[in-house]
Amino acid sequence: MCIQIDTIRIAGFRGIQNIEITLPRVTVLIGANNSGKTSVLKAMQLALGDYSRYLSEEDFHIGSDDKRASEILIDIRIIPVNMQGLRITEFNEEWMAELGDSIKPEVNNNQFVALRTRIAPNMIKGGFEISRSTLEKWTDFSTWRSEKMKETKLSARMQSISMISIDAQRDIHQELKERSSFVGRVLTNVEYSDDDMKDLEKRIKEVNDQAVQKSDELQNLKTHLEELNQSFQGSGNAEITPFPKKLRDLSKHFSIHFGESSGTAFSMEYHGMGTRSWASILTVKAFIDAMIAQHEKEVIPFFPILAAEEPEAHLHPNAQKTLYRQLAGTYGQVIISTHSSYVAALANQSELRYLKSQNGEIISRALCSELEAEAQRRIQREIIHSRGEILFSKAWILCEGETEEQALPCLFEKYFGHEAFEMGVSIIGIGGSGKKYVPFLTFARDFDIPVFIFSDGEAAAVKDLKKYYDKVFGTTDVSNCPYITILDGTDFEGYLLNTGFIKTVENAINSVDGKDTIENWITKKNQTPAGRRKTNQPRCKTCKQEIFEDVLRDYKSSDGYNTALLDILDSAKPKYAPVIAEKLCELDANDFPKKIIELFEKIKAGVKL
Repeated sequence: MCIQIDTIRIAGFRGIQNIEITLPRVTVLIGANNSGKTSVLKAMQLALGDYSRYLSEEDFHIGSDDKRASEILIDIRIIPVNMQGLRITEFNEEWMAELGDSIKPEVNNNQFVALRTRIAPNMIKGGFEISRSTLEKWTDFSTWRSEKMKETKLSARMQSISMISIDAQRDIHQELKERSSFVGRVLTNVEYSDDDMKDLEKRIKEVNDQAVQKSDELQNLKTHLEELNQSFQGSGNAEITPFPKKLRDLSKHFSIHFGESSGTAFSMEYHGMGTRSWASILTVKAFIDAMIAQHEKEVIPFFPILAAEEPEAHLHPNAQKTLYRQLAGTYGQVIISTHSSYVAALANQSELRYLKSQNGEIISRALCSELEAEAQRRIQREIIHSRGEILFSKAWILCEGETEEQALPCLFEKYFGHEAFEMGVSIIGIGGSGKKYVPFLTFARDFDIPVFIFSDGEAAAVKDLKKYYDKVFGTTDVSNCPYITILDGTDFEGYLLNTGFIKTVENAINSVDGKDTIENWITKKNQTPAGRRKTNQPRCKTCKQEIFEDVLRDYKSSDGYNTALLDILDSAKPKYAPVIAEKLCELDANDFPKKIIELFEKIKAGVKL
């Protein structure tokens, strides 16, 4: 591959007022419904493909003032790249000859080709006026629509750069009947030499003759059909051909069978939509291969751009992963829009483009390319690969402990009247504090996803939160941050006990292990070792080590009972966490712990749910 589209700019098209998106060789567009993914693909079709025949007035953007855009503007920049997909200074000789005067140099002498497509209503003839041109220079995004520059009109679309679109709705069984479909176009171009054609048609005739001779019904039918001679003065001959007589008619009767073996294969019309959809996509790859071969035969350069809308539709997870690999390995450039966390998890971080609707506008985000290698690995491991579904969320809630992770979803549902995922919110237990936040905060920052934190309040936890929040967002004022809720000097279980929810914790423990559990624990564990702590005594003169002493549990002190409850919970958090969550959800929403209500009110204020 020698060229690549590295940037597209779109203005005035559908929900897109003004956007710029950088495109690697394989681009995976992610985002919620109505975030602009399909619009980006259709805009590229307008510029490079055949979408213009479907253009309507509804494709022109309507702004916040309810006024419809007067024109649609799409700019595309093409650059030369090496085999690794890295930008190089000049196009090779083949593409220089093809692109000619369209090639322009930047200040640093890097070559590029900029194509502009402008669409406006034709007020005289009706319909739309579409003009395509090359640009003299590639301006800053801030001025790309307003800056005046020389536009050289193109007389025709560049045939060597081909946009090939796969719609979300596709069915190989139906496409076999359409000559204009990709598989139909492949079949239309099937060719044989004259000798091969004579030989094959001879064999087909033999098969047809045998099929008729071996069937009494067909022979009887042939006998009756030959009575047509009576209307043609005794001349004429009726032929019955169960199989197409001419090779040129094969495509009219073409069918595809699939099964575990040739003996069990059956027609595509009897397969499910997953198999039929997948087969449709694979025929597009066959069509691209045929186009590549044709251009090589004519010694003309060729660069296909494959745009696939929701290719994962109807496929199970493993099939989705396989299909992504097949698409990503296609020659040329590949752009995929998807709602699949499995597809997104397979993509490289540099391939992801996150689209979202914000204040009535579509915006595009990408992960920072300057992240350190370790930061990239953590994002890939802890977010993209392990929690791909959160890539499609409106907002995140990060919490540290297992009890919070269990309790927050059901408390959220009771408070808002809907489950968190219904409202586009993901609740994520990060399994700790401090550095554990970094990959999530970094990803949320780069993709502009609101991220709320429900943090433990111990001094060490707050100190680490300040350190790493500042590292990502540049602020240490976490106490007054509208996205952060910090418990009062303790963890979640301690907070519950300190703020009047002792009965809730007691009920949870008793419902799991019986009503005598707490009393038995105190009787059995009181004055037993709870660990060791360092003393203020001088180091040992012999081994030079710190002096430690045993710490005994004291459940008879003023706060001993609460300590016993915490020790019970700490002994088996996976067991008690869901039950505490259940008991909290039995409360009226107005009686929830204040810090929970504070968190939910911050979410309500910070995100349009």
